[in-house]
Amino acid sequence: MRAKNKKRLDGNRALSGTEHRGEYDFILTAVTVLLVLFGIVMVYSASSYNAAVNYGNAYFYMFKQIVGALLGFGAMICLSVVDYHMLAKLRYVILGISVLLLVLVFVPGVGVESYGARRWINLPFFTMQASEIAKFGFIIFAAAYMAKYYRKMTSFVGILPVLGVGALICLLIILEPNMSITICVVLLMFVMLFIGGARIKHFLLIALPVVAMIPLLILAEPYRLKRMLAFIDPWASPLGEGYQLIQSFYSLGSGGLFGLGLFNSRQKYLFLPFSESDFIFSIIGEELGLVGCALVMLAFVLLIARAIRIAQNSTDRFGCYLASGIAAIIAIQVLVNIAVVTGSIPPTGLPLPFISAGSSSLIVFCGSIGILQSISRRSHKTVKRLTRKHADRGTKRNDRVGD
Repeated sequence: MRAKNKKRLDGNRALSGTEHRGEYDFILTAVTVLLVLFGIVMVYSASSYNAAVNYGNAYFYMFKQIVGALLGFGAMICLSVVDYHMLAKLRYVILGISVLLLVLVFVPGVGVESYGARRWINLPFFTMQASEIAKFGFIIFAAAYMAKYYRKMTSFVGILPVLGVGALICLLIILEPNMSITICVVLLMFVMLFIGGARIKHFLLIALPVVAMIPLLILAEPYRLKRMLAFIDPWASPLGEGYQLIQSFYSLGSGGLFGLGLFNSRQKYLFLPFSESDFIFSIIGEELGLVGCALVMLAFVLLIARAIRIAQNSTDRFGCYLASGIAAIIAIQVLVNIAVVTGSIPPTGLPLPFISAGSSSLIVFCGSIGILQSISRRSHKTVKRLTRKHADRGTKRNDRVGD
């Protein structure tokens, strides 16, 4: 009898322990790893000639991407182990760091200016793009706030903190200037408010001044107006503002159905600017064709679907909002990037998640996958499955004892 009770106690301890050691979403991990590895290959393909000409090393961008991938995988593993509820407790610290980094961009000697914009912070061994961190800092703050004050989200006063923080981050990013990331944060803010329960009339109240500000932002910087005109008719200035979009069309068009073959792009020979970063999808289309582009888009659809599934199975509101926000920012950046390179919206610089060259983006997005894994390991479905397995084992054991 004593031995039987000891076994039962050990079983209960085992169950209580496994409730917090749920299952990884292996499909999510596999898709992420494949996208990152594919990105390393494509970054090398798109940048080898440019890197050889400008840096004397054809592997320059590829090596940086490999370092970013290793750091990203490390962040993904660490954040998957940490309980995601810690992020809610540290939301003000994370938000404060995000805002501080955005401010440091403007400090002489700290912020790095490139192509007329100050978007990077100079660190000893690499540069960091502060806006990449700020996006996820906003997601964590908004998810924690909405989870705690979910009853207030149907009132306009209740959504003001989310609007205020989002507006502050957008203001600091647009001052860099970086309109593409600003648009992403605005869209992300609308998505977070929507899943948080904000009312339609509040969306209309917010959307009207935002829409009114877009023409003012375009007119404030002459290059934005030129980009808008180039979007309408890129062939009006084929060697000016319309050049990059025309070269992107050439790249995508020459790929056909199956592409010219891996490493066989012609546009990467200094014809297409930023071919390794913002316009890497054009090189994918040129080398791998429509089929390659479709497979990449399918991989992103699968990744976003897994993130939404994790949000649905989350044990609490914070996990649900956090996973939804991560799914939203990935979807927004993928859609905007592909829309830009295909000429569907005016040109703007925005990396393709997990694939484009850029260590900051790669590390942060991989870290977000780790957060999704942390939520998945503590999901309702996982706990129910483990509980059911333990109950089944107990039933079989009792049946054997009865026999």
